Amino acid sequence: MTPPPPTAAPAVLRTPPSAPVPPADRRTLRREARRVLLRNWTGAATVPSHGLYPHQWSWDSAFIAIGLRHLSPLRAQRELETLLGAQWGDGRIPHIVFNPAVPLDAYFPSPDFWRSSTAGADAGAPRGLETSGIVQPPVHALAALLVHRTDPALSHGRGFLARVYPRLVAWHRYLTAQRDLGGGGLAAIVHPWEPGMDNSPCWDRPLSRVEPAPPTAFRRADLDHGAAADRPTDLDYGRYVRLATDYRDRGYRDRGYGDGGTTPGKTTPATPHPAFAVEDPGVNALLIASEHALAEIATALGADPAPHRHRARALTAALLERLWDPAAGQFLCRDLVAGKLLPDRSAAGLLPLLVPGLPRTVVRALLGTARGTHFGLGTTVPLLPSYDLRGPAFDRYRYWRGPAWFNVNWLMERALRRCGETTAADALRTAALDAAAASNFAEYVDPYTAEGRGTRDFSWTAALALDLLAGPGRDRDNHHDTVLDGEGQR
Repeated sequence: MTPPPPTAAPAVLRTPPSAPVPPADRRTLRREARRVLLRNWTGAATVPSHGLYPHQWSWDSAFIAIGLRHLSPLRAQRELETLLGAQWGDGRIPHIVFNPAVPLDAYFPSPDFWRSSTAGADAGAPRGLETSGIVQPPVHALAALLVHRTDPALSHGRGFLARVYPRLVAWHRYLTAQRDLGGGGLAAIVHPWEPGMDNSPCWDRPLSRVEPAPPTAFRRADLDHGAAADRPTDLDYGRYVRLATDYRDRGYRDRGYGDGGTTPGKTTPATPHPAFAVEDPGVNALLIASEHALAEIATALGADPAPHRHRARALTAALLERLWDPAAGQFLCRDLVAGKLLPDRSAAGLLPLLVPGLPRTVVRALLGTARGTHFGLGTTVPLLPSYDLRGPAFDRYRYWRGPAWFNVNWLMERALRRCGETTAADALRTAALDAAAASNFAEYVDPYTAEGRGTRDFSWTAALALDLLAGPGRDRDNHHDTVLDGEGQR
């Protein structure tokens, strides 16, 4: 059966895709993944790709560390330590840490746009380092725990957990306090780039309120490296720039605007961003998973894990209360400005399968939705698409509007395994490895054919392929079979 045209909502396929990905040569795949990560390493961190993304990205580094631990636990620790070294005084971990050796015109928005060291001074932005001012999903505590498990002796010897734990606690405190813009106990995003699924159709309705920046206000460097058909439209990009500009000009404050709550003797109530504030289920599911990871880290350090477990339970209750839609059979995003759930279905709404303690009825519904006509995982497509296959905005080529992404599928594989869906997890693991091999570690792939899209030799694709190659489930947590020269010793 021929897959549907790129922008059409596809008919339901009853058979597997007509061009399945051939079985990967696992030994070759491991060698090539190692090559990608060595090439993209800069000495202290790993770039997602040298062309399209020449700096350090926040959740990229978390996923990269998860794969790097199989090559060098020490290098994986350094990856996370470098990122956390750019943390702001208010606890936020910025979504980009800029490399000053990279020319300003190589990427937009560049450091001179964000002006973090000056515009973010009141929020505690580092003075000697330029970063962005927004954030990305909190995968970092989970990554730190997995890196520790791979070589506990090295971790203890270097004091790795002891150093990163207080920073991770501050990061979660920022999200649960400063970013609880809806007052319901969940973290909110204030820009479409923050949940990582930058161009998702879930943001179309909230973005429609935003007046775009004029085309003369920016130059899109991404189109120098990627096809326009794969990337966000100029209209959407103009809206992204407008939101980032307004946030910067408010000093990157999350609560209050106008006087920003800084007038002496005056208390400004918590209010959402004037144009865009959304509670995303993927972000909050990862926050809960990482809060459980913090409990394990606290235990390893001899600290009290109870506060983290309590916070995880409170976040889970808020997630169910505010974002679960029984009719949809999945979690949806909540638009805090409009005060209602958004109807669009994205893969983010399935990621709460990672969360321990969900009601069984919710777990069954999520699994049914993942396999059903909207996402077709294991029935119509081999990999989980980023957006509803039947949705009106589905586009199997365009950035986050339908393609399958390796980090999302890695998370889903882990979630399925946690739910006891071993057969489905094994099938997804195989499909992800085959797609990584066939696409030359593409940034993302066509969900029907696994044809590579976006840039190639993408770091998190290579890193997560390494992690999946190490074995199923917890079998891979203690496994590292290749040690980079000089980096396996304490």
